[in-house]
Amino acid sequence: MLAAAVAVPLAGASGLTASAPRRAQERADHLLWYRRPATRWEEALPLGNGRLGAMVFGRVGQERLQLNEDTLWAGAPYTPDNAEALAALPEVRRLLDEGRYKEATDLASARMMARPLWQMAYGSLGDLLLDFDGAEAPRTYHRELDLDTAIATLRHESASVSMRREAFVSAPDQVVVLNLQAARGRIAFELACRGPRKATYASPDYQGSATVLVADQPVDWMQREEAGFEQPDHVKVADDQGALLVTGRNEAGPDTAPGLTYAMRVKVVTDGRVEVTPEGRLRVSGARNATLLIAAATSYVNFRDTSGDPVATVRRHTEAAAAKPYAALRRDHVRDHQSLYRRFTLDLGRTPAAGRPTDERIAAAEKSDDPALAALYLQYGRYLLIASSRPGTQPANLQGIWNEGVNPPWGSKYTININTEMNYWPADAAALGDCVEPLLRMVEELAVTGAQTARTMYGARGWVAHHNTDLWRAAAPIDGPLWGLWPCGGAWLCNTLWDHWDHQRDAALLKRLYPLLEGASQFFLDTLVKDKEGRGLVTSPSISPENWHPHGSSLCAGPAMDRQILRDLFDRTVHAGRLSGADADFLDRVAAARSALAPDRIGRQGQLQEWLEDWDAGAPDQQHRHVSHLYAVYPSSQINPRDTPELLNAAKTSLRQRGDLATGWGTAWRLCLWARMGEGDHAHQVLKTLLGPQRTYPNMLDAHPPFQIDGNFGGTAGMLEMLVQSWGGEVHLLPALPQAWSQGAVRGMRVRGGLDLDIEWRDSRPVRLSLRGPAGTKILLRHEGRRMTVMLDHRGRATLDGGAFSRQSPPGIG
Repeated sequence: MLAAAVAVPLAGASGLTASAPRRAQERADHLLWYRRPATRWEEALPLGNGRLGAMVFGRVGQERLQLNEDTLWAGAPYTPDNAEALAALPEVRRLLDEGRYKEATDLASARMMARPLWQMAYGSLGDLLLDFDGAEAPRTYHRELDLDTAIATLRHESASVSMRREAFVSAPDQVVVLNLQAARGRIAFELACRGPRKATYASPDYQGSATVLVADQPVDWMQREEAGFEQPDHVKVADDQGALLVTGRNEAGPDTAPGLTYAMRVKVVTDGRVEVTPEGRLRVSGARNATLLIAAATSYVNFRDTSGDPVATVRRHTEAAAAKPYAALRRDHVRDHQSLYRRFTLDLGRTPAAGRPTDERIAAAEKSDDPALAALYLQYGRYLLIASSRPGTQPANLQGIWNEGVNPPWGSKYTININTEMNYWPADAAALGDCVEPLLRMVEELAVTGAQTARTMYGARGWVAHHNTDLWRAAAPIDGPLWGLWPCGGAWLCNTLWDHWDHQRDAALLKRLYPLLEGASQFFLDTLVKDKEGRGLVTSPSISPENWHPHGSSLCAGPAMDRQILRDLFDRTVHAGRLSGADADFLDRVAAARSALAPDRIGRQGQLQEWLEDWDAGAPDQQHRHVSHLYAVYPSSQINPRDTPELLNAAKTSLRQRGDLATGWGTAWRLCLWARMGEGDHAHQVLKTLLGPQRTYPNMLDAHPPFQIDGNFGGTAGMLEMLVQSWGGEVHLLPALPQAWSQGAVRGMRVRGGLDLDIEWRDSRPVRLSLRGPAGTKILLRHEGRRMTVMLDHRGRATLDGGAFSRQSPPGIG
């Protein structure tokens, strides 16, 4: 296992180092800041420790903390596999072969879909509301989120009080912490809990229960929110003189009774007085300093076990945290966060726009160049991944861990036909490989439930997952065949995990990964069929997510994305199997199936075909948000500028036909694609669209709309691709650098082969490169068509200056 990336400053770079005291400008490069409080959820600031999430509103008269816990989902362990599917499968395949798409779709809808048809949703824990006595309109106001410390701060001053609040979510102590300090005046407030609400959302395509934003009206400085929806069994009791305990049950799911209990405990540590009001609230008064310690847990143990004791857990966490001074809680939190966050720095330069509040910068992003905003966006993506996916937690879902209702868009589930994978695209390159562990564990669990789905619904060995899963690791196809009858979700997850291994090269990780690859490949060895026209092996039935073809359905055989995903799956299974000493006969069969897959095809418009048939021109949505058939370009590298120029040109034609405007995550995928294609200025223009107010909320969270976090992570990955790429056995330096970023520096990027890289550039050319990895490693570098070989020395290091890049294929440097 390689050591973690070492913080090594680059000569002539911005000076952003982990050890030196940060100057004011350096600190500002990691700040989101605002002149007003949040008036709606999309303006509040997100905090998290991977398991607990909090949205902080920064209001003067009434502070609101909206809270989440990562296992508080609807329902209970369940098995949605449909036993009728196996008998219907041959007939659905026959109808597809005969071009009878409506009949195939109707039969699949009746007999091949999950029961229940919908999965369970992720839910909110609720709100904490602090109502302050005698709040006045402030003379000064400032709120911020410091990405480097993961602390949200509010400072305000009025005629009678000068107040500072700090909030963070501690991973070491497993509590949400809110500290209030009065430099002048006294602190007095009442603390109340509010159960989760039936929130409403704005979206052009979300078929939910409402169509308008929640809390969309301006909130004045003194406003108190009305009490919202509370679950009938949501119970609040004073746990002792300085604590409040909230217990309850989770929501029921579709045809599934609730199976979890949860608890939240709030403990107040203060130099003032704490009383319990007749209404069961906590009242704090006469304080100079007060700290709220908030713990939450559910009875979830794993996807089969709900026997945990959440009350014991929250009491243990709050009492342990209360035994530590606030300064120690803060210090331990910051140290833990920075051990991840400070592995990577980025400098793209600054313009005067960098001095403006974050919401104003976002509002102007599409009309002006603000390179420091782009750098902040990338670091924000890293921050969000640290905050929503830590070893031992659940993976980041559609909204990370931040969700204010019990009816979130698309259930806030794991959509594994693009969105979950996109959440983890930037992890390794951005020096956050640790954050992938929850995804690996989820896939290991899916391989268990997916093995039952494979047997029951396909009569196959191995394991399968379709386009969605949830806390209970449901693997059967949901929602309807037009969206859900896609068997490659598990295969794509396996490819994502392979990319993680390829960046880490850890033997223990490979040992965990190979059984997943083996099982996923075995499923397709058992289920692939020969194309009716002899073009190769194909999946059937399947779809090209989530796009309709010209024949009134999305159901088809052998869409391009499936074939591309399976090429990667089979190649990686063979590679991992040979490294692991796996059964040679099995690996030979996998290799033979890979060779027999139908190839990619170029259609009559010069486009890369989305389907096995040349249907693209007749598809009803020519600018569909998914670009599934371009998987081979990114995140794969089967189609690339170096090796397959003809297919790459066809992919460009397809991408131009799709257009650059899409949902937040759809725009982010387009950014990644143009970057991989080496089109830096085009990628930069797409990035500016992504950063603008139509696709980025004032708090910098991605606007699908409504909020989905995958756009943040996809945008982060796209920016990394613009700067450094590693595929095809080479490291590509500045492969899609736009003119707007003609100078800059990156430190701490991880590339394939388990290597760490720092690069500085001026006038769009590298002036310094540092590499770290196993001693003696040979590295192939490429820049502007030139190739060179670099050999790491006995310390596992190599450093090149700018002159090295002007020479054609020089000898090894070490």
